[in-house]
Amino acid sequence: MTNRVATLLLLQVFLLSLCAMSQAPPVLVLQTRIAMANVNGRMDHLGVDVKGQRLFAAAFDNHTLEVIDLKAGRRVHTIADLNQPQSAFYDASSNRLFVPCGGDGAVKIFDGTTLQLLQTVKLSSDADNIRYDARSKRVLVGYGGEKFLFGKVVRGQGDGALTFLDSTGKKTGEIAVDAHPESFQLEKSGTRVFVNVPDRHEIQVADLVKGSVLAHWPVTCEDNFPMTLDEAHHRLFVECRMPASLVVFNTESGKTVASLEGPSSDDIFYDASKGRVYVLGQATEGGDRRAAGRGFIDVFQQKDADHYSKIASYPTGPGAWTGFFVPEWGKLFVSARHQGEQTAEILVYGTK
Repeated sequence: MTNRVATLLLLQVFLLSLCAMSQAPPVLVLQTRIAMANVNGRMDHLGVDVKGQRLFAAAFDNHTLEVIDLKAGRRVHTIADLNQPQSAFYDASSNRLFVPCGGDGAVKIFDGTTLQLLQTVKLSSDADNIRYDARSKRVLVGYGGEKFLFGKVVRGQGDGALTFLDSTGKKTGEIAVDAHPESFQLEKSGTRVFVNVPDRHEIQVADLVKGSVLAHWPVTCEDNFPMTLDEAHHRLFVECRMPASLVVFNTESGKTVASLEGPSSDDIFYDASKGRVYVLGQATEGGDRRAAGRGFIDVFQQKDADHYSKIASYPTGPGAWTGFFVPEWGKLFVSARHQGEQTAEILVYGTK
């Protein structure tokens, strides 16, 4: 074979590989957009009623919780007069809807059918992320503590905590942490909870049964807010905002096993069925990290427990860095805020 023929064959192989890459099927497909007219400002976290096929969107600046019927593909109710709602959790076993509010530190509990207010649980300040412990049938809410945002103090000194609430709103326990707790994740096969505490640049690991902190894992980057867990492979994913990066921890040793460049984010999700991490991020516009920048989803593929690569990136909408992944449906929901002529909306993606 002559050198010229060999070169031509290599060129053909290269061109074919480029063609195959360009024709690679998408890993996320935008299926629908659900408009939310008259919802203004920052959108925060989402909750879901799987059986009832409802989505709950916390409209932080709008002081509302938007209730969306996913079968109908439209908003069907608005719960108004909430003081900076930050997240939502629907407990199907009790038909109760829990909404933590940052402005007054209250957790509002609503009837899941009528959406009428049943109970207000007052915490000290900044009721924030919410999770459910299926083992003890209790709701966990992070609140209180010193808090920084974008390098500036927004609340003074003090410790934070995770509080335990039963279905009626009764406080049944608490785990103290050293500052405001951001995202946290619970083991299903164990009794640990992993808590992002950005103002201490660490992950605090606590025992749900003992109610105490077991370990402090240092985080070398700053503003470690969102978190997701791959329990099967003993891996914890933490997204930092400075520098913007996705950091992977071994939950058996507490050591960092991987760090990848990623977007500034407020929500990340692990898809166990696909071995992927979905990072909901936004770009910084004009140097102002508070501004609603262009949103996008970065998709990272897990090669093995210690190795990951970015395989796709999809544009979303303004300030669209919060959402919710429902593994039962294989769907990723993303909140985009109102900006200019673009109304606030929920983007619904199907996984492939």
